[in-house]
Formats: sequence, structure tokens, C-alpha cells
Amino acid sequence: MGRGGLPGPPAWLLPSRGGLPGPPAWRKPGWGGIRPTASLLVPARNEAENLEATLPRLLRQGALEVLVLDDASEDGTAEVVRRLAKAHPTLRLLPGRPLPPGWTGKNWACWQLAQEARGEVLVFTDADVLWEEGALEGLLEALRRHDLVSALPRQEANGLLLGGSVPFVMHGLFAFLPHPLLEALRVANGQVLAFRREAYFAQGGHQAVRGEVLEDVALARRARRYRLLLGSEAFRVRMYRTYLEAVEGFGKNFLEIHLKNPALLLGSAFYHLALYTLPWAYGEVGLGLLGILERLFIQWAFRAPLWPALLAPLSPLLLLPVYLRALLPGKRWKGRPL
Repeated sequence: MGRGGLPGPPAWLLPSRGGLPGPPAWRKPGWGGIRPTASLLVPARNEAENLEATLPRLLRQGALEVLVLDDASEDGTAEVVRRLAKAHPTLRLLPGRPLPPGWTGKNWACWQLAQEARGEVLVFTDADVLWEEGALEGLLEALRRHDLVSALPRQEANGLLLGGSVPFVMHGLFAFLPHPLLEALRVANGQVLAFRREAYFAQGGHQAVRGEVLEDVALARRARRYRLLLGSEAFRVRMYRTYLEAVEGFGKNFLEIHLKNPALLLGSAFYHLALYTLPWAYGEVGLGLLGILERLFIQWAFRAPLWPALLAPLSPLLLLPVYLRALLPGKRWKGRPL
């Protein structure tokens, strides 16, 4: 979020169809002349509705296997996977084991998936991420010269409350810092994380970051060769269905994003109010329009709908409950304490 050096239409953009330009990665030096096998790994807790839409797209990527771990779901998650697996032998359901002390739920689920995976490339993706045709090819191309690749999907949100909050937070990474600095800081996105298998286990995988809420950033900081991609044409996601869910979801990690420093967290809240909201309150229309223009550019860069940018003056106000939730104890996600 905030104001910074947003690059133009980025060269690292993943395409929506057919892989990256030029010959496939496995026909270039770096993969030994053969296509690497890939395991698509999905941790799932109460994700039946999402998996109905996302699993068929994963199954069309041409991966060696698609593994879904049912993490003690209380809905029909397992039934959805079993039904689709009847027609897709590459799809396999794994029952999750009880959560050990010291682990977060997602890290434990991902570590179990990694133990079962057989691919030369391990791709962790959230159950709500929609993959476009050719997305896996783009990741394989990027991994040709890197050990870990993370992608930022295009965020989709319905309604004013979600439209004014979710894209503002998630797309705002590219407003706050230029892309090279984001990579230098090892900013990553756990919605799409692709590893070379040997690199993943050499750095300890999710076991090495077992207690981290921001496990994606922790993993990126352990990787030797890392790349952050703007994956807006290859991936899209609807993170939350309701505003209250967004408050709980963002609230569980906002303090960690701000280095676990309450003063920094509150400073961030004021910073965004000062940039996007207060100019309108004090009649500084020109400054207010600059904030909206910035957000319009970001939405355009992500190939996302432009209308959420018009809500930029309200977005910092919509995020105030998130900042408050981040400061309160007793955080939970999907019915389980963090």
C-alpha cells in the first residue's frame, strides 16, 4: 500500500494462455532437456465450495499429480475431491494428521503434502486460486533459473466493502515499493509458491518455518535464488466472501506484516488515512485525485476491474477494524486458534 515506484506493464508478467514466449523451459538449458514433473499441492480446510471451481482447472495443467490434503474439514471438502478423483487418476486425497505443538495449521498441511509429493517441482497453491491455461508452464519457465518462485494473483472481490479493502491491501504491494526492492526484501505470496524439489528440502521446507504466520516470506528469505512474479493473467483469486471474513483474515497477519510492532502498525493506519482519506476531508481535491489515479494504475497493471480504485478514499477507513483486530489476542482462522 501507499505511494512508491510502480513499474509499467511488467516484463515478468505471466501470460494467460500457452506458456511464456519462445520454446518451453525444458527445451532450454537448465532442465536437462526434459520437461520437469510437477506436483500441485493444495492444503484444504473447509474448502468444498472453492474446490468445485478450482480443482478442474488444476487438473488441466498437465501436472504429474494433484494432491489435496483435507485438514480436518467440517464441510464436504473430502467428498468433492473423491468425486473428481474418480475421473482423474492424477488427483489424490490425503487425510491430514493431528496438528503437532508449535506448528501453524497451514504449515503442517503443506509439510505433509511435500512428504507425499513425487514431482521434481513442488507447487503449493491455495484452494481458492483459479489457474488459467498455461499457468504451470509459466512457473516452470521462471523456475529454470530460480529455486523458488512466488506469484501475485489478480484479486477479485464483490461488493463495496470487499472491493474497497481486498484489492487495496493485496494489489497495494506494488504501490508501496518498486518490484526490485520487493524481491530484495523477499516479499512472497503463499497463494502460489513453486519450488525446485531439491531446494525445498535443502532449506528445510515448511518444517523450518513451522510456527510462522507469514510462512511465505520466511521461506523466500531462506531461498538462495528467488523471484516474485506479477501473475495477474495466470492466476486469480477471491480470498474472502464477506467483509467480516476479510477483517478476520487480514487481522490474523497484519501485526506480523508490520514486524510485530504495534507502533509501526498504527503508523501504517495513519499513513494511509493521510494519503487517501484526509485530503478529501480537508478539501484537497487534487491530492485526493492523485491517490485515486495511483490506484487506477495499479488495478490496470493487474488487469483487474478499475472500480475498486474509486473507493481509495474509503479504503483506509474500511481497514481500521483490521488494524484493531490485529492488536487483539485470540486470533482464529477457519475455526482454529492460530
